[in-house]
This record gives sequence, C-alpha cells and structure tokens, in this order.
Amino acid sequence: MDIKPIRNDADLQDAFKRLELIFQAEAGTPEFDEMEVLTTLIEVYENKHHPIEVASPLDAIKFRMEQQALSPKDLEACIGPSGRVSEVLNGKRALSLRMIRNLHDGLNIPCESLMSTSPVLSVRSG
Repeated sequence: MDIKPIRNDADLQDAFKRLELIFQAEAGTPEFDEMEVLTTLIEVYENKHHPIEVASPLDAIKFRMEQQALSPKDLEACIGPSGRVSEVLNGKRALSLRMIRNLHDGLNIPCESLMSTSPVLSVRSG
C-alpha cells in the first residue's frame, strides 16, 4: 500500500485511478484497507477544494418538477392558488412553513433543501 496525501487535482486523479482498480476488494484484505483510506482522502480533498453548494429552495422545487414532469398547476395542492405558485416560482414570494411541509409531504422534497438560505427566497412562518 503506497498511500500519500492528495494535494492537487493530479493527485486526485491518480487516487481515482487506483481506487478504480481496487474498488471490488474483499473485506479483510490489504486492498480493502487501501480502498477505505483512499475513499476518505478523496472525500476530504473534494469537500475542501470542490464543495457542492446546497441548492436553493427554488432550485429544489424546479428540480422536482423536472424529475416528475410536473406543471405549475400540480404545485397548487402544496403551495396554494396559481398566483401564489407563480410568485414562488418567480422568486417573488418566500415559502411559508406550511408550504414547506406540504412540498415535503406531497413531493418528497427534503425539508433541508426547502429551508436552506437563499438570496432569492427566505423562509417565513405562516
């Protein structure tokens, strides 16, 4: 096992190449141990240098609409009348806690996504 720190993207690519070779290693083998260490190193490097931003509530709603081929009319059961749906989808209305609950329960959008802070939408009670 020749493991070294991942300091740049070239090191990252080398780690991925090695991980690809040993990914199916059986538990209890040196290759399995190496795979676990490499996975941890890759995760730490990527979290530090290539973090994934949390989606805004609006992005989460639009993503779910795209996934399930939903129209704005389909959101009325969760958000309210068509005018309110339009305001939410255009970033002009913040999500209320009731809307968040309805979107979570009705469309299985994670609450964390719906409650994340965003410059476009902010959560308000009501």
